[in-house]
Amino acid sequence: MSRSFIRNAFDRVAAAREKQARRYVDNYLLTLDDETLKALGHSRAELRKSGRGAPLPF
Repeated sequence: MSRSFIRNAFDRVAAAREKQARRYVDNYLLTLDDETLKALGHSRAELRKSGRGAPLPF
């Protein structure tokens, strides 16, 4: 049975919001120094490579 229109729309909205949240968090993480990023388990190169650290529209 195919998924309902409402369920499909909800899933798409949720996915878009999740992508937006990741982009927001990655942009914040890019403002931290390298030592803090390392302590959090990230690297600046990794964040830039992921492509999610794109500029926000505001």
